[in-house]
Amino acid sequence: MNPPISQSIAHLAQLSRRELVERCLADAGKAQSVFTRLYPEAARAAADQADAMRAARVETHALAGLPVSIKDLFDVAGETTLAGSIVLKDAPPAAADAEAVRRLRRAGAAIIGKTNMTEFAFSGVGLNPHYGTPANPRDAAVARIPGGSSSGAAVSVAAGLCVAGLGSDTGGSIRIPAALCGLVGFKPTKRRVSDAGALPLSTTLDTVCAMTRSVQDCLLVDGVIADQPLSPPALSVNRLRFAVPQSVVLDGMDEQVAASFQRALSRLSAAGAEIVDMPLTPLREAPEINRFSGPESLAWHRHLLAEHEAMYDARVAKRIKLGATLSAADYVDLHRRRADWIRRMEAELAGFDAMLMPTVPTVAPPIAELEASEDEFFRVNGLMLRNPSTINLLDGCAVSLPCHAPGDLPAGLMIAGPAMSDARVMGVALSVERLLAGN
Repeated sequence: MNPPISQSIAHLAQLSRRELVERCLADAGKAQSVFTRLYPEAARAAADQADAMRAARVETHALAGLPVSIKDLFDVAGETTLAGSIVLKDAPPAAADAEAVRRLRRAGAAIIGKTNMTEFAFSGVGLNPHYGTPANPRDAAVARIPGGSSSGAAVSVAAGLCVAGLGSDTGGSIRIPAALCGLVGFKPTKRRVSDAGALPLSTTLDTVCAMTRSVQDCLLVDGVIADQPLSPPALSVNRLRFAVPQSVVLDGMDEQVAASFQRALSRLSAAGAEIVDMPLTPLREAPEINRFSGPESLAWHRHLLAEHEAMYDARVAKRIKLGATLSAADYVDLHRRRADWIRRMEAELAGFDAMLMPTVPTVAPPIAELEASEDEFFRVNGLMLRNPSTINLLDGCAVSLPCHAPGDLPAGLMIAGPAMSDARVMGVALSVERLLAGN
């Protein structure tokens, strides 16, 4: 059966929104472990309103009536926000929609459901023992991880059940699943998008964002949730200058990711872009500085953990509890060290249009391998988070684009820049996307 949505938003312009939403809802109801809740009546109402306005030749937003999914950590008025857990099942319902959800509704989006996720967003792998793990739809033969923590969001888009999946990115939770599922994932500068009404992991690093099928679609959604559309410059590839770090980010690449990354660099170089290999040695310091998630999540969870630790995913509880090993003085010092690290990184990246690296160093491994071994789970989780988390630490912005050859498992090319360089990074991404697609 063909997926309801297999193209970007621009190609859906003439389709009936109600018909599209009905097809997506029907398939979403059969999708295993992808959604934790569906909103059929609200989605149909949004679709009908969009169709009626279009029939009356009333201008609507490009998202109006189109199916969109939202990660299970965003508040929806009148229901309890579970965040992929069972610990909060008796918590009071949200009084209002999360700000990003409110803005999507205002644009007329047909929100079809909440998507599954890593419990409390604390992993880049995507496993969930409570609601199951949605299988990566890019391999019909082997059940592979979708990536996390926005696992269901990625699968909902990759399986053609919606045009965009609203999620969050604290250390790669949008870009990792985008890379593994062959999608585009954009992490904007944190301060651009309100996180009000989103259950926190790290108040320092959490970023509200989305994944879609194209850079242009990511720009469209970002403009809605940021309430301030970007205006990317028109850029020619032959005038672009890229920094390619040689420290850390290329370590441990599997053969397929290495080949995909080199293929992308070769095509950029052949098109006239300047590719500059550089040590960028501050990247080696990132793991020692990027320790905010533990203590900040512990501050939120400590009372729940004390009473209900047995209800948590043990792997998640273990990572949250590590936050207790950091003293208050050390935590304050981390912020000072981060600010100094950002200054040094920005100085080294000055004069470049963007930084390039593999989003993650391997293709998606089988789910069974990670469920069978805690050691393998944590090894893979560390690999998944390593590269994208550096951009959160940088307070920067980044987009992951598919860069694999047709027929291969997906691999992602990450295009990144410092804080508030979002418009330029997305302008670069538009040009690179066209080049890699052969346009």
